[in-house]
Amino acid sequence: MAWEVKFPFWEIYIYIYIYSYGILLLEMFRGKRPTDDMFKDDLSIHQFAAMALPDHVMDIADPSLLLETDDEDDDRSCNDIKERPLTRYQDHPQVNARRLEECLVSVIQIGLSCSALSPRERVLMGIIVNKMKAIRDSLSQLKMQQQHRIHN
Repeated sequence: MAWEVKFPFWEIYIYIYIYSYGILLLEMFRGKRPTDDMFKDDLSIHQFAAMALPDHVMDIADPSLLLETDDEDDDRSCNDIKERPLTRYQDHPQVNARRLEECLVSVIQIGLSCSALSPRERVLMGIIVNKMKAIRDSLSQLKMQQQHRIHN
C-alpha cells in the first residue's frame, strides 16, 4: 500500500526491474547468489559489494571473470578451450590490470546503484545502458590493444 501512495503503478515495475538488474549484476560479477551461505547475519550481496569498493573489487570478483578464452580456433569443442588470465598482459601489465579493475569497479557501482534500498535512488535504465556500453567499449579497446601488441 505504501508503494501505491508514493509511485504510480507502472513506475513500481520499472523500479523492480532496475533493482533485479542490479542484483543480477552483483550476482554475476561476484559469482555468488544472494541466497549463498556467506550472506548471513543481515549481510546482503549489496552490502558485501559496497564494502569492497573501490579497493577490494578484485578480491570479490568471480575468478572466472579474470580468465579469457583462447578463441583462435572457433571450431574446437567447449572442452578444448584454453583459458588464460585476463590480467596477464605483455607490455604494460600494471596499466592494463588497473583499467580492467576500473571496469569491474564501474560494473559493481552500477549494480549497487540499481539495487539501492530506496527506489528513488536507483539509476534509470537509459543511464545504465550508456554506462554499460562505455564499459564494454573500454574493455574492447583494451583487448584490441593487447592483440595489437601480441601481433607486433
